Amino acid sequence: MNFPLYIAKRYIRSKSSQNAVNIINFITFLVIVIGSAALFIVLSGFAGLKTFSLSFTTSFDPELKALPVSGKFFSITPKQEQQLKAIDGLAFYAKEIEEKVYLEHKGKNHIAYLKGIDSNYINVTGVDSTLYIGDWTINEQQVVSGIGIANILGVTINQFRSPMQIYAFKPGKGSISQQSISSLYNQLPVVIGGVYAVEADLDNKFVFADLALTQALLEKNETQISGLNFKAKPTVDIESIRPEIATILGGKVTLKNRQELNSTLYKMLNTENMATYLIFTLVLIIALFNVVGAIIMMILDKQQNSKTLYSLGTTIKKLRRVYFIQGILVTGLGGLFGIILGSILIWSQELFGWLRITPSLAYPVEYKFMNVLVVLATILVLGIIASKIASSRINRKLLHF
Repeated sequence: MNFPLYIAKRYIRSKSSQNAVNIINFITFLVIVIGSAALFIVLSGFAGLKTFSLSFTTSFDPELKALPVSGKFFSITPKQEQQLKAIDGLAFYAKEIEEKVYLEHKGKNHIAYLKGIDSNYINVTGVDSTLYIGDWTINEQQVVSGIGIANILGVTINQFRSPMQIYAFKPGKGSISQQSISSLYNQLPVVIGGVYAVEADLDNKFVFADLALTQALLEKNETQISGLNFKAKPTVDIESIRPEIATILGGKVTLKNRQELNSTLYKMLNTENMATYLIFTLVLIIALFNVVGAIIMMILDKQQNSKTLYSLGTTIKKLRRVYFIQGILVTGLGGLFGIILGSILIWSQELFGWLRITPSLAYPVEYKFMNVLVVLATILVLGIIASKIASSRINRKLLHF
Protein backbone atom coordinates (compact mmCIF):
# COMPACT_ATOMS: atom_id res chain seq x y z
CA MET A 1 0.00 0.00 0.00
CA ASN A 2 1.16 3.53 -0.79
CA PHE A 3 1.30 4.96 2.72
CA PRO A 4 1.44 8.72 1.82
CA LEU A 5 -1.48 8.31 -0.63
CA TYR A 6 -3.55 6.47 1.99
CA ILE A 7 -3.00 9.16 4.62
CA ALA A 8 -3.60 11.96 2.11
CA LYS A 9 -6.97 10.48 1.12
CA ARG A 10 -7.93 10.12 4.78
CA TYR A 11 -7.08 13.78 5.41
CA ILE A 12 -9.24 14.87 2.45
CA ARG A 13 -12.27 12.87 3.61
CA SER A 14 -11.98 13.72 7.31
CA LYS A 15 -13.06 17.02 8.80
CA SER A 16 -10.92 19.11 11.05
CA SER A 17 -11.85 19.82 14.64
CA GLN A 18 -11.25 23.47 13.82
CA ASN A 19 -14.23 24.92 11.92
CA ALA A 20 -12.07 27.65 10.40
CA VAL A 21 -9.86 25.03 8.71
CA ASN A 22 -12.93 23.34 7.19
CA ILE A 23 -14.13 26.68 5.82
CA ILE A 24 -10.71 27.46 4.35
CA ASN A 25 -10.53 24.02 2.70
CA PHE A 26 -14.03 24.43 1.23
CA ILE A 27 -13.26 27.91 -0.12
CA THR A 28 -9.99 26.65 -1.61
CA PHE A 29 -11.76 23.80 -3.39
CA LEU A 30 -14.50 26.16 -4.61
CA VAL A 31 -11.92 28.63 -5.99
CA ILE A 32 -10.22 25.84 -7.97
CA VAL A 33 -13.58 24.66 -9.36
CA ILE A 34 -14.63 28.16 -10.41
CA GLY A 35 -11.18 29.01 -11.81
CA SER A 36 -10.90 25.88 -13.93
CA ALA A 37 -14.52 26.23 -15.11
CA ALA A 38 -13.87 29.85 -16.11
CA LEU A 39 -10.72 28.91 -18.01
CA PHE A 40 -12.51 26.10 -19.84
CA ILE A 41 -15.49 28.31 -20.73
CA VAL A 42 -13.23 31.07 -22.06
CA LEU A 43 -11.20 28.62 -24.17
CA SER A 44 -14.42 27.09 -25.54
CA GLY A 45 -15.76 30.56 -26.29
CA PHE A 46 -12.63 31.50 -28.21
CA ALA A 47 -12.74 28.19 -30.08
CA GLY A 48 -16.31 29.03 -31.12
CA LEU A 49 -15.37 32.57 -32.12
CA LYS A 50 -12.44 31.26 -34.15
CA THR A 51 -14.64 28.79 -36.01
CA PHE A 52 -17.30 31.48 -36.51
CA SER A 53 -14.76 34.01 -37.84
CA LEU A 54 -13.13 31.48 -40.15
CA SER A 55 -16.53 30.38 -41.48
CA PHE A 56 -16.53 33.61 -43.50
CA THR A 57 -13.31 32.59 -45.22
CA THR A 58 -14.64 29.14 -46.14
CA SER A 59 -17.33 30.83 -48.22
CA PHE A 60 -14.82 32.76 -50.32
CA ASP A 61 -11.58 30.82 -50.10
CA PRO A 62 -11.00 27.34 -51.56
CA GLU A 63 -9.08 24.49 -49.97
CA LEU A 64 -6.10 25.35 -52.16
CA LYS A 65 -5.42 28.30 -54.45
CA ALA A 66 -2.79 29.01 -57.10
CA LEU A 67 -1.56 32.61 -57.29
CA PRO A 68 1.11 34.26 -59.45
CA VAL A 69 4.53 34.57 -57.82
CA SER A 70 4.90 38.05 -59.29
CA GLY A 71 2.42 40.40 -60.92
CA LYS A 72 -1.34 40.03 -61.00
CA PHE A 73 -1.89 37.47 -63.73
CA PHE A 74 -0.52 34.21 -65.10
CA SER A 75 -1.44 31.94 -67.99
CA ILE A 76 -2.74 28.38 -67.96
CA THR A 77 -2.51 26.34 -71.14
CA PRO A 78 -5.05 23.77 -72.41
CA LYS A 79 -2.41 21.08 -71.83
CA GLN A 80 -2.09 22.05 -68.17
CA GLU A 81 -5.86 21.97 -67.80
CA GLN A 82 -5.96 18.44 -69.18
CA GLN A 83 -3.24 17.41 -66.74
CA LEU A 84 -5.18 18.91 -63.84
CA LYS A 85 -8.33 17.03 -64.85
CA ALA A 86 -6.32 13.80 -64.82
CA ILE A 87 -5.24 14.19 -61.18
CA ASP A 88 -6.73 11.40 -59.09
CA GLY A 89 -8.30 12.91 -56.00
CA LEU A 90 -9.04 16.36 -57.45
CA ALA A 91 -12.81 16.94 -57.57
CA PHE A 92 -12.97 20.42 -59.15
CA TYR A 93 -10.81 23.33 -60.18
CA ALA A 94 -12.09 26.80 -61.04
CA LYS A 95 -10.48 29.73 -62.83
CA GLU A 96 -10.86 33.34 -61.77
CA ILE A 97 -9.59 36.76 -62.73
CA GLU A 98 -9.70 39.67 -60.30
CA GLU A 99 -9.03 43.38 -60.66
CA LYS A 100 -9.93 46.59 -58.88
CA VAL A 101 -12.63 48.57 -60.73
CA TYR A 102 -14.71 51.73 -60.43
CA LEU A 103 -18.48 51.27 -60.02
CA GLU A 104 -21.08 53.95 -60.80
CA HIS A 105 -24.86 54.15 -60.64
CA LYS A 106 -26.94 57.33 -60.87
CA GLY A 107 -24.13 59.58 -59.69
CA LYS A 108 -23.09 57.33 -56.82
CA ASN A 109 -19.75 55.55 -57.03
CA HIS A 110 -17.64 52.97 -55.24
CA ILE A 111 -14.29 51.23 -55.75
CA ALA A 112 -14.46 47.45 -55.49
CA TYR A 113 -12.98 44.26 -56.90
CA LEU A 114 -14.44 42.64 -59.97
CA LYS A 115 -13.98 38.88 -59.79
CA GLY A 116 -14.59 36.96 -62.99
CA ILE A 117 -15.42 33.32 -62.27
CA ASP A 118 -16.28 30.23 -64.28
CA SER A 119 -19.13 27.76 -63.72
CA ASN A 120 -17.04 25.56 -61.41
CA TYR A 121 -16.41 28.32 -58.89
CA ILE A 122 -19.47 27.54 -56.75
CA ASN A 123 -18.39 23.88 -56.64
CA VAL A 124 -14.99 24.84 -55.25
CA THR A 125 -16.18 27.47 -52.76
CA GLY A 126 -19.40 27.97 -50.83
CA VAL A 127 -19.92 31.51 -52.01
CA ASP A 128 -23.41 30.80 -53.40
CA SER A 129 -24.55 29.88 -49.86
CA THR A 130 -24.08 33.54 -48.84
CA LEU A 131 -26.80 34.73 -51.25
CA TYR A 132 -29.08 37.21 -49.48
CA ILE A 133 -31.57 38.09 -52.21
CA GLY A 134 -32.08 37.30 -55.88
CA ASP A 135 -30.47 34.44 -57.81
CA TRP A 136 -26.90 33.32 -58.26
CA THR A 137 -27.13 34.01 -61.99
CA ILE A 138 -23.97 35.16 -63.70
CA ASN A 139 -23.89 35.73 -67.45
CA GLU A 140 -23.02 38.41 -69.99
CA GLN A 141 -25.57 40.80 -68.50
CA GLN A 142 -25.97 39.87 -64.85
CA VAL A 143 -23.56 39.91 -61.90
CA VAL A 144 -23.74 39.26 -58.16
CA SER A 145 -22.56 41.94 -55.73
CA GLY A 146 -22.21 42.38 -52.00
CA ILE A 147 -25.07 43.97 -50.11
CA GLY A 148 -22.75 46.77 -49.02
CA ILE A 149 -22.04 47.71 -52.64
CA ALA A 150 -25.76 47.63 -53.50
CA ASN A 151 -26.55 49.92 -50.57
CA ILE A 152 -23.75 52.38 -51.37
CA LEU A 153 -24.80 52.70 -55.02
CA GLY A 154 -28.51 52.55 -54.30
CA VAL A 155 -29.04 49.80 -56.84
CA THR A 156 -31.57 46.98 -56.65
CA ILE A 157 -31.66 43.60 -58.35
CA ASN A 158 -32.86 43.21 -61.96
CA GLN A 159 -32.68 46.94 -62.62
CA PHE A 160 -32.42 46.60 -66.40
CA ARG A 161 -33.48 50.17 -67.24
CA SER A 162 -30.65 51.75 -65.28
CA PRO A 163 -27.78 49.25 -65.08
CA MET A 164 -24.70 49.64 -62.93
CA GLN A 165 -21.61 50.80 -64.81
CA ILE A 166 -18.23 49.13 -64.35
CA TYR A 167 -15.09 51.04 -65.36
CA ALA A 168 -11.72 49.30 -65.65
CA PHE A 169 -8.47 50.96 -66.67
CA LYS A 170 -7.01 49.73 -69.94
CA PRO A 171 -3.61 48.04 -69.71
CA GLY A 172 -0.77 49.86 -71.38
CA LYS A 173 2.04 52.36 -71.05
CA GLY A 174 2.50 56.02 -71.74
CA SER A 175 1.52 59.36 -70.27
CA ILE A 176 -2.08 59.73 -69.13
CA SER A 177 -2.04 63.46 -69.92
CA GLN A 178 -1.53 62.74 -73.62
CA GLN A 179 -4.71 60.64 -73.88
CA SER A 180 -8.39 61.48 -73.71
CA ILE A 181 -10.24 60.42 -70.56
CA SER A 182 -12.54 58.04 -72.41
CA SER A 183 -9.61 56.17 -73.91
CA LEU A 184 -8.18 55.33 -70.48
CA TYR A 185 -10.81 52.84 -69.42
CA ASN A 186 -13.24 50.23 -70.65
CA GLN A 187 -16.88 50.53 -69.65
CA LEU A 188 -19.37 47.73 -69.05
CA PRO A 189 -23.06 48.10 -68.10
CA VAL A 190 -24.34 45.22 -65.94
CA VAL A 191 -27.43 44.30 -63.96
CA ILE A 192 -27.23 42.94 -60.43
CA GLY A 193 -29.12 39.65 -60.43
CA GLY A 194 -28.28 38.67 -56.85
CA VAL A 195 -26.84 40.09 -53.65
CA TYR A 196 -24.71 38.22 -51.09
CA ALA A 197 -24.25 39.11 -47.42
CA VAL A 198 -21.48 37.92 -45.11
CA GLU A 199 -19.82 40.71 -43.15
CA ALA A 200 -19.13 44.41 -43.72
CA ASP A 201 -15.66 44.23 -45.33
CA LEU A 202 -16.55 41.43 -47.74
CA ASP A 203 -19.97 42.92 -48.49
CA ASN A 204 -18.27 46.08 -49.76
CA LYS A 205 -15.53 44.32 -51.69
CA PHE A 206 -16.64 41.99 -54.50
CA VAL A 207 -18.71 41.95 -57.66
CA PHE A 208 -18.85 38.48 -59.22
CA ALA A 209 -19.09 38.40 -63.01
CA ASP A 210 -18.64 35.97 -65.88
CA LEU A 211 -15.00 34.97 -66.46
CA ALA A 212 -14.97 35.54 -70.23
CA LEU A 213 -16.77 38.88 -69.85
CA THR A 214 -14.25 40.06 -67.24
CA GLN A 215 -11.29 38.95 -69.36
CA ALA A 216 -12.67 40.97 -72.27
CA LEU A 217 -13.20 44.03 -70.05
CA LEU A 218 -9.62 43.82 -68.79
CA GLU A 219 -8.32 43.08 -72.31
CA LYS A 220 -6.94 39.69 -71.34
CA ASN A 221 -7.05 36.55 -73.45
CA GLU A 222 -8.84 33.37 -72.36
CA THR A 223 -5.67 31.79 -70.94
CA GLN A 224 -4.86 34.71 -68.61
CA ILE A 225 -6.18 34.43 -65.07
CA SER A 226 -5.27 35.73 -61.62
CA GLY A 227 -6.11 32.61 -59.63
CA LEU A 228 -6.87 28.92 -59.83
CA ASN A 229 -9.00 27.33 -57.10
CA PHE A 230 -8.96 23.64 -56.16
CA LYS A 231 -11.24 21.28 -54.23
CA ALA A 232 -10.28 17.70 -53.41
CA LYS A 233 -12.62 14.75 -53.29
CA PRO A 234 -14.27 14.17 -49.88
CA THR A 235 -11.97 11.26 -48.96
CA VAL A 236 -8.77 12.96 -50.15
CA ASP A 237 -6.57 15.42 -48.24
CA ILE A 238 -5.80 18.41 -50.46
CA GLU A 239 -2.22 18.47 -49.18
CA SER A 240 -1.61 14.99 -50.63
CA ILE A 241 -2.18 16.24 -54.20
CA ARG A 242 -0.55 19.63 -53.68
CA PRO A 243 2.89 18.55 -55.01
CA GLU A 244 1.33 17.16 -58.20
CA ILE A 245 -0.56 20.42 -58.82
CA ALA A 246 2.62 22.42 -58.20
CA THR A 247 4.53 20.29 -60.71
CA ILE A 248 1.90 20.86 -63.41
CA LEU A 249 1.64 24.64 -62.91
CA GLY A 250 5.37 25.25 -62.66
CA GLY A 251 7.48 27.74 -60.75
CA LYS A 252 5.64 30.90 -61.80
CA VAL A 253 2.75 30.00 -59.52
CA THR A 254 2.59 29.63 -55.72
CA LEU A 255 0.06 27.44 -53.93
CA LYS A 256 -1.63 28.52 -50.70
CA ASN A 257 -4.13 26.65 -48.55
CA ARG A 258 -6.97 28.34 -46.68
CA GLN A 259 -4.85 29.03 -43.61
CA GLU A 260 -2.03 30.54 -45.68
CA LEU A 261 -4.51 32.74 -47.55
CA ASN A 262 -5.73 34.13 -44.23
CA SER A 263 -2.48 33.99 -42.29
CA THR A 264 -3.05 37.40 -40.65
CA LEU A 265 -6.49 36.40 -39.38
CA TYR A 266 -5.19 33.06 -38.07
CA LYS A 267 -2.28 34.78 -36.29
CA MET A 268 -4.58 37.38 -34.75
CA LEU A 269 -7.03 34.76 -33.47
CA ASN A 270 -4.24 32.53 -32.12
CA THR A 271 -2.56 35.50 -30.42
CA GLU A 272 -5.82 36.58 -28.78
CA ASN A 273 -6.45 33.02 -27.65
CA MET A 274 -2.97 32.72 -26.14
CA ALA A 275 -3.21 36.14 -24.44
CA THR A 276 -6.56 35.22 -22.85
CA TYR A 277 -5.19 31.85 -21.73
CA LEU A 278 -2.18 33.51 -20.08
CA ILE A 279 -4.39 36.09 -18.33
CA PHE A 280 -6.68 33.42 -16.89
CA THR A 281 -3.67 31.29 -15.97
CA LEU A 282 -2.34 34.26 -14.00
CA VAL A 283 -5.69 34.45 -12.21
CA LEU A 284 -5.40 30.73 -11.43
CA ILE A 285 -1.87 31.22 -10.11
CA ILE A 286 -3.16 33.85 -7.71
CA ALA A 287 -6.10 31.64 -6.77
CA LEU A 288 -3.86 28.63 -6.12
CA PHE A 289 -2.02 30.56 -3.43
CA ASN A 290 -5.11 29.53 -1.45
CA VAL A 291 -3.94 25.94 -1.90
CA VAL A 292 -0.63 26.80 -0.30
CA GLY A 293 -2.40 28.47 2.61
CA ALA A 294 -4.90 25.64 2.99
CA ILE A 295 -2.21 22.95 3.06
CA ILE A 296 -0.16 24.92 5.60
CA MET A 297 -3.26 25.28 7.76
CA MET A 298 -3.82 21.52 7.43
CA ILE A 299 -0.20 20.88 8.41
CA LEU A 300 -0.62 22.98 11.55
CA ASP A 301 -3.99 21.36 12.33
CA LYS A 302 -2.55 17.85 11.93
CA GLN A 303 0.69 18.68 13.71
CA GLN A 304 0.07 16.20 16.53
CA ASN A 305 -0.77 13.46 14.01
CA SER A 306 2.44 14.23 12.14
CA LYS A 307 4.44 14.00 15.36
CA THR A 308 2.86 10.64 16.10
CA LEU A 309 3.63 9.31 12.61
CA TYR A 310 7.19 10.62 12.92
CA SER A 311 7.60 8.85 16.26
CA LEU A 312 6.39 5.61 14.67
CA GLY A 313 9.18 5.82 12.09
CA THR A 314 7.69 7.82 9.23
CA THR A 315 10.41 9.92 7.60
CA ILE A 316 10.12 13.65 6.99
CA LYS A 317 10.25 12.92 3.24
CA LYS A 318 7.15 10.72 3.49
CA LEU A 319 5.31 13.25 5.64
CA ARG A 320 6.02 15.92 3.06
CA ARG A 321 4.77 13.53 0.41
CA VAL A 322 1.47 13.10 2.33
CA TYR A 323 0.66 16.81 2.08
CA PHE A 324 2.10 17.04 -1.43
CA ILE A 325 -0.28 14.30 -2.63
CA GLN A 326 -3.13 15.91 -0.71
CA GLY A 327 -2.57 19.19 -2.57
CA ILE A 328 -2.49 17.41 -5.95
CA LEU A 329 -5.69 15.51 -5.14
CA VAL A 330 -7.48 18.71 -4.14
CA THR A 331 -6.41 20.62 -7.24
CA GLY A 332 -7.04 17.62 -9.52
CA LEU A 333 -10.55 17.02 -8.18
CA GLY A 334 -11.28 20.75 -8.26
CA GLY A 335 -10.13 20.93 -11.88
CA LEU A 336 -12.23 17.90 -12.81
CA PHE A 337 -15.37 19.31 -11.19
CA GLY A 338 -14.65 22.67 -12.85
CA ILE A 339 -14.45 21.04 -16.27
CA ILE A 340 -17.72 19.18 -15.62
CA LEU A 341 -19.39 22.44 -14.61
CA GLY A 342 -17.93 24.25 -17.63
CA SER A 343 -18.99 21.42 -19.95
CA ILE A 344 -22.58 21.63 -18.72
CA LEU A 345 -22.64 25.39 -19.41
CA ILE A 346 -21.05 24.98 -22.86
CA TRP A 347 -23.42 22.19 -23.88
CA SER A 348 -26.42 24.20 -22.68
CA GLN A 349 -25.24 27.16 -24.75
CA GLU A 350 -24.87 24.94 -27.82
CA LEU A 351 -28.34 23.45 -27.33
CA PHE A 352 -30.37 26.45 -26.18
CA GLY A 353 -28.26 29.52 -27.12
CA TRP A 354 -29.24 31.32 -23.92
CA LEU A 355 -26.46 33.89 -24.39
CA ARG A 356 -26.95 35.85 -27.62
CA ILE A 357 -24.99 38.47 -29.55
CA THR A 358 -28.10 39.50 -31.47
CA PRO A 359 -31.68 38.22 -31.19
CA SER A 360 -30.98 35.84 -34.09
CA LEU A 361 -27.35 34.93 -33.32
CA ALA A 362 -26.30 32.90 -30.31
CA TYR A 363 -22.80 33.43 -28.93
CA PRO A 364 -20.65 30.81 -30.68
CA VAL A 365 -18.97 28.19 -28.49
CA GLU A 366 -17.25 24.94 -29.39
CA TYR A 367 -16.56 21.97 -27.14
CA LYS A 368 -13.05 20.65 -27.84
CA PHE A 369 -11.35 17.79 -26.03
CA MET A 370 -8.02 19.61 -26.43
CA ASN A 371 -9.33 22.38 -24.16
CA VAL A 372 -10.14 19.75 -21.51
CA LEU A 373 -6.55 18.55 -21.62
CA VAL A 374 -5.17 22.11 -21.53
CA VAL A 375 -7.22 23.04 -18.45
CA LEU A 376 -6.36 19.80 -16.61
CA ALA A 377 -2.67 20.15 -17.45
CA THR A 378 -2.64 23.80 -16.30
CA ILE A 379 -4.42 23.01 -13.03
CA LEU A 380 -2.20 20.01 -12.27
CA VAL A 381 1.06 21.82 -13.04
CA LEU A 382 0.08 24.79 -10.86
CA GLY A 383 -1.21 22.39 -8.18
CA ILE A 384 2.09 20.49 -8.14
CA ILE A 385 4.02 23.74 -7.68
CA ALA A 386 1.68 24.97 -4.92
CA SER A 387 1.72 21.59 -3.15
CA LYS A 388 5.51 21.43 -3.34
CA ILE A 389 5.84 24.86 -1.76
CA ALA A 390 3.37 24.07 1.02
CA SER A 391 4.68 20.57 1.85
CA SER A 392 8.20 21.93 2.23
CA ARG A 393 7.01 23.47 5.53
CA ILE A 394 7.35 20.02 7.13
CA ASN A 395 10.70 20.03 8.95
CA ARG A 396 12.32 18.79 12.18
CA LYS A 397 11.54 22.01 14.01
CA LEU A 398 7.79 21.54 13.38
CA LEU A 399 7.97 17.94 14.61
CA HIS A 400 10.10 18.77 17.64
CA PHE A 401 8.45 17.73 20.90
